[in-house]
This record gives sequence, structure tokens and C-alpha cells, in this order.
Amino acid sequence: MADYYDVLGVSRDSDEKTIRQSYRKLARQFHPDLNPGNEDASSKFKEINEAYEVLSDAETREKYNKYGDQWKHADQFEERAAAGSPFGRHTSGYGGSRGHSYDLFGDVGDLFGGFGSGGRYSTRPSRLTTQVELSLEEAFHGALRTIALTDTGGTRRFEVRIPPGVDTGSIVTVRPAQDQELQVETTVLPHARFRRRGRDLYTDVNISMFDALLGGEAEVGTIAGRVSLKVPAGSQNGQRIRLSGRGMPVLKTPDKKGALFVTLRPQLPKDLSGEQRELVEKLKAVS
Repeated sequence: MADYYDVLGVSRDSDEKTIRQSYRKLARQFHPDLNPGNEDASSKFKEINEAYEVLSDAETREKYNKYGDQWKHADQFEERAAAGSPFGRHTSGYGGSRGHSYDLFGDVGDLFGGFGSGGRYSTRPSRLTTQVELSLEEAFHGALRTIALTDTGGTRRFEVRIPPGVDTGSIVTVRPAQDQELQVETTVLPHARFRRRGRDLYTDVNISMFDALLGGEAEVGTIAGRVSLKVPAGSQNGQRIRLSGRGMPVLKTPDKKGALFVTLRPQLPKDLSGEQRELVEKLKAVS
């Protein structure tokens, strides 16, 4: 598994701002919407999101710094260490995964295999993985999904709460039980009106030629409802107006939201009346 710091192109002592800036730059570069049909970019985008989810949270970053690829099992490692297991052996340093490793059972086994199928017990959590598709509205508000997974033990159903702000490639991890771990990878479907880049949204709005020339107001649909947009006089086709706080929620801090960028699209009238044509001709003559 690639080192998360290498994935984001930052050093291990980078502060939160540096990590966030690097993530935003890479996410824009490799976002699937900007690289349609590019599987390498899609895979890289998922990797970037996974790395950022871990390193952007102080608690999970601390676990990753200490345990490397096995950070998800940090609580189990520490419980074993606190219990003073007679099998405990702690090795640290940078190995192939550039992280720390724990071997709590010596040569008998490890934390993920316990004593094996013939032993007294196993501490390895049963890890299940699945994927879900979400609309952009569900990614904005959050959603509930009932996940049905079938294995040798039969069919089990889990209710998973998808938090606001997830994007394509986000991983939602839940623990239905102490010995079970369910990883849900999200895919956010394309939207008819909005294009997404990270936490920001982009949309077009049609305005009349007269509002573009003289200024006016236009009604714009956002994910959360409709708002009134002030159109400056002399607006040009393709001109963008930024609406702060009208974009997607930030994962883990949903009270913060990105921006909505509205691109103005002036519409020329198709059928001018005689009076309108006369006025346009006068305007042409004096321009």
C-alpha cells in the first residue's frame, strides 16, 4: 500500500493547511469529471481521497503515524499492549510500508490471524467491502443505506449512514460488531445541472440579453433551494459569479461548505417585433 504522505506529496511533519492545499490541487487534477474515461486518473483520485480522509483527521493521522498500514487496528493493538500480553513483541521503524508494525503473538500468529482456525480464538475482524451509488443530493444531505451481504454464514443486513460531503472514492467504515468491519466505497453519480469539483459546484444560468446589458436579477437553483442572483450590467457570455457557501459540505465538518460558481449565458431573442428591431438598429448606430 502506498504511503499516504507520498500520495499527497507532503512531508510527515506537514501542517493541516499544507495537507489540505495539496489535496485540493491533486483532487482537481485527477477528478473523474475532468478525466472522463481515464481509469488511471479515477484510481489515483480514490487513492488521494483515502489518504486525505486519514491525514486530515488528527486522531486517525496519529494512528497512521504510529502503526502505518495497520492504523485501523490501533485500538486493538493498544488494548493488547495494555493487558500485558505474554506474547507481545513491539517492533517499530520504517519497513516496506514506511509505518510501525505490531506482532503480538510472536511466531504463533498475529493480531489479524489470532491462533488460526484451530486455536482458541481469533481477534481478526471480519472485513466486508461493498460499493454504493449516491445522487449528488444524497451526497449533499447525507443518506442511509441498508447493505445486504451474503457469505457462508447467510445474509446479513447493515444500516449505514453516509455522511454529508462524500465524493466518488470516499470510504465509509462502520463496525456493526467488535469483530466486524464494513467498508463502503461511495460513487456519486453525475448530475443534470451541477458539475462538481471537490467541495465546489458549477452550473449555468440563462439570462436575457437585456439583463446582460442593463443588469438585473436571475433565479438560480442550488442543491438546497433557489436563490436570487444579481446580474451586473454589461455581463458577458461565460462570465462566472461566485456564491459562497452554496457548494458541497466539507466531509467531517458539514457546517462548512464550498462555493457555487454560476456561469452566465445571455440568450438572444429569436423573433424581434418591429419596435424592438428599430431600437436595436438605433443602438447599433450609436455604438
